Amino acid sequence: MVMFSANQYPDGRRKDTVLNAEQTGWFVWNMATYDLREAVNVSAMALEPGESEWDRIAEHGVAKVYADNHPIPMVAESPVRFECRYHSTHRIKGDSNVGTIDVVFAHVDTIHIDDDVITADGRLDIPRIQPIARLGYFDYTVVRETFEMRVPGADGDAQAGLEGRA
Repeated sequence: MVMFSANQYPDGRRKDTVLNAEQTGWFVWNMATYDLREAVNVSAMALEPGESEWDRIAEHGVAKVYADNHPIPMVAESPVRFECRYHSTHRIKGDSNVGTIDVVFAHVDTIHIDDDVITADGRLDIPRIQPIARLGYFDYTVVRETFEMRVPGADGDAQAGLEGRA
């Protein structure tokens, strides 16, 4: 399972991404990276229905590539992309229109990973990718360093699950 959340617009409209996922049964998750940060920010603009985010982010060097199984555009420059089959939406009512959010759940159907971000041992090269994450307010962070910690006392099955082999 994968999930994303989206606040409503100040006027109470729900985000097109949520509506499109519910109506088509599919959406794409593109890994946001430091190199893509400006396009990520532009893609968050409140646009009128029918106005294309792609037209806006193309000015930042972002190109479309299409999902294998569905006519859904993906960000070509994103090193990791998931084709997601919609499962459900959970609405959380807030104290204002913007405070109300939709949490969208989906199953990952297809994963696309650029070969140049896979290490020799088959893992994602996170320091090379430099994914970004929203912290709150207007703040973001970027991952440039990783470290490993093993859970003390975890049995072999648990260790294999945490490594992604289970």
